[in-house]
Order: sequence, then structure tokens, then C-alpha cells
Amino acid sequence: MKNLVLLFIPLLFTINSLSAAKPNVVLVMADDQGWGQMGYMNHPVLKTPHLDEMSENGLRFDRFYAGGPVCSPTRATVLTGRTHDRTGVFDHGYALRSQEKTLGQAMKRAGYATGHFGKWHLNGLRGPGAPIFRDDSHHPGAFGFDEWLSVTNFFDRNPIMSRKGKIKEYSGDSSEIIVNEALKFIKTNARANKPFFTVIWYGTPHDPWIAAKVDKKSFTKLSPKAQEHYGELVAMDRSIGMLRKGLREMGVAQNTLVWFMSDNGGLPRLDPPTTGGLRSFKGSMYEGGLRVPAIIEWPKGISKVRVTKHPAGAVDIFPTIAEVAGLEKSDLLKPQDGMSLAKLFLKELGPRQKPLPFRSRGRVVVVDNDYKMISFPDNGKTRYELYNLANDMGEQDNLVKKEPRISNRLRKRLKAIDDSVTASVNGQDYREKKVAPQPPRIFWWERESYRPYFSEWIKRPEYGPRLKRHIESQK
Repeated sequence: MKNLVLLFIPLLFTINSLSAAKPNVVLVMADDQGWGQMGYMNHPVLKTPHLDEMSENGLRFDRFYAGGPVCSPTRATVLTGRTHDRTGVFDHGYALRSQEKTLGQAMKRAGYATGHFGKWHLNGLRGPGAPIFRDDSHHPGAFGFDEWLSVTNFFDRNPIMSRKGKIKEYSGDSSEIIVNEALKFIKTNARANKPFFTVIWYGTPHDPWIAAKVDKKSFTKLSPKAQEHYGELVAMDRSIGMLRKGLREMGVAQNTLVWFMSDNGGLPRLDPPTTGGLRSFKGSMYEGGLRVPAIIEWPKGISKVRVTKHPAGAVDIFPTIAEVAGLEKSDLLKPQDGMSLAKLFLKELGPRQKPLPFRSRGRVVVVDNDYKMISFPDNGKTRYELYNLANDMGEQDNLVKKEPRISNRLRKRLKAIDDSVTASVNGQDYREKKVAPQPPRIFWWERESYRPYFSEWIKRPEYGPRLKRHIESQK
């Protein structure tokens, strides 16, 4: 779309006017990038000029939450608008239930070209990312993506990937590879004047870390693993620049909503630390495991560039896109755990009206504006913690006994969340009132269809050690 001049008339500029011309949508997700690992967070060594520029031209969230504390769960939440246990994705490597209604399916029905590029991790296969076969019942195409260049899990430099079941090996940085391929998909559809929905899920900065020498040059004083880790983030940021430049050159940037986030909190045992002073790391229900960087850039739709502290999360992505793209209410499976953020694009909204729920590994969390309560299973009992995040971002002062009124209110909310999610787990949200058969959660090398590739893939650094152990265990 050529440069547009928009006349902003306050009484007429409504959400309805935003959705008058369907926006293109690009969802971008890092893999294990912590809340503090952004240049705009004044990180001591990492510079992210392209993400910083994106934040300076859009809406930056300082209180954005992943769908869960690890990877597959957040991916399930993004595609469904539901906290991940509801969808059967209880932890990393579980398959997304085929009975769920996904954003990819909804966008396809609405006339969008749909494409997935990068990490999938919703088909029940664990282990380092391997190509997804065409006969896999839970490949991206089964959930609404017409085009897909994907792998089962995390992936690194020179990856082997699958384009709709056809295996192809690539050379170079994985982030730049998938952005380049996504841009080809976008260009094809932009030329055809067809709206596009593009999902780009990086393998960076998940281990194993392998960065180009040029990308490590600023980190020579760090440990070897930190040099590789931060070098990967340099390349990922550069790929964000490629994406934004490509959209501008095609003339579609004005009406393309680009939403960047990470899938969970940062990693432990890295120096400098990854979570910007938050408590704990990936896997935890404390802020360091759940709060992630997030930016939305949409020149046509975001009227005021700013930083917001409004609490929001991955559960809000589907309902937000549903509103701005004019999707049908029936496209979203109920209950929905998020809410549309479209009004936030125009102005600050005040307190969030719908608390953010989480359930993972028996732990339940509710984030209700300034307050956050966590319940932990503890030897047959339940232990509660309550924090005021406005005053105690580091979650050090447990207020359960100090603020009994708020504590009691949020305990009831946690119980309601837990009961509702349990009903979903048992299939009560589906028309059949039961859960259909799902793929088992296994390592990909346990699936017979991968066996013919062992002799070649065992030479690769990401597969070799694990394949050797597996082969030895079978003797």
C-alpha cells in the first residue's frame, strides 16, 4: 500500500475504522529472550537498534506476559487465546489438540494468506528441531497455515527445515533465513493484493548457541557461552531490521501490524543476567519466568507512539487480531482468557478489566493489575504468595498475611481459574465433551519415520550426541 495520509478526527477515528481495510499481520516470537535483553532496557552489553527503532515507532509493553513459563505452552496460547493447559499443551513438547480453534484457521477463513516460518513445537515431538514430515497429523498446515517452512523445535545456524514436508538444508543464521523466506511469502501476496498473516518463530536465543564471528565481536569479555548467546541476539535483531525494511520497500508497512514478543522468561546462569532484575527465570511462575519483551508496530493503527505499563499478554493476541481483522466471534473457542487490546492502540485504558490467568505444572497464577497471586502445590497442601508488583517488582515481600482482603479475593479467583481450566482439560469446551486422541509426547527419534535419516543427521552438532545415546540405548 502506498504512503497514506490519515486525517485523525477524534470523533470518527474508532476501532471500526481501523478494521475497515484489513491489516496484514506478522507475529514474531523469540525463543528464550529475557525481559531485560533489549537495548532499550539499558542492557550493559547488548545493543538491539532495530528492536529499539521498532519500539520508538509503535507501542512498547513493559508488562507483557508469555502464555506460560516455557515454550510450547506460549505457542498454544498465541494460536488459541487460551491459557495453555486448556489446550492440552501442558508443558514443552505436547501436541496442540486438534479440537482447538486457531488463529491460523480463522485468518484463512477470513481471506488471508497464511504462513508459518521457524519453530513449531506443537506436534508432540521433543528434541532439537527436525524437519516436520508431510504425514505428521499436527504440522502447521493442520492448524490453518497454507505455507510453512518449519521445524519441530529449536534450531540454529545452517538448519535443516521442512517446506510442507519437503526437506531442505539452509546456510547461515537461522533468524535471517526464516525472515528472508517469510519476506518471499509476503512479497508474493502483496503483489497479488492479498492480505497476509505471517508467523515467524525464531530458534534464537535457545541453546545450543552458535553465533557468527562478526556478531560476537562486542562480547569478548564475556564467557564463551555468553558470547555465542548474545551474538545470536545480535543476528536476530538484524533480521528484525530486514523484516521492517522489506515491508517498507513493498509498500505495505503502513497497514501491517507487526507484533514482537518472546515465548518465556530469560535463561539462568548467563552473565549479564537476562531478566532485567525480575525474580527467577524460564520455567518459573515468578516475573522472570513470565514477563517478556513485547512491541507492536502498526503505523496506520497506533495513533500514539509510547511505552505502556498496561498489563497484557499472549492470551490477548487472538482477541485483538480478531477485532482489528474483523473475524467472527465463533472463530474463538470459549472460554477465552484474554481480551482485545485494540482500544489501547488509541489511548491508555486505566486498570485492566480482565485479570491474566496462568496454570502450569500444578501452579496457578492470577495477575490483577498491581497484584499478583501464585499458588504452589506443597506436600498435599497449597501455599500462597501475594505481591504488589507496583511496589515490589522483584517479588520479595509476600503480602498474603499483610493484606487479607486482597488475599482472600484472589484466592477465590485462583480457585475459579483452576476449576475452569480443569473442565477444559477434561474436554468440556469441545462439542464432543471429550478429548480426541492426540499424538504422544515423545522424542522425534522415537518415531520410525525419522530412522532413515539417522546415518546422515548423526554427523550434525545439534543431533549427533542425542542420536548416539539413543542408538546405544537400543542395543
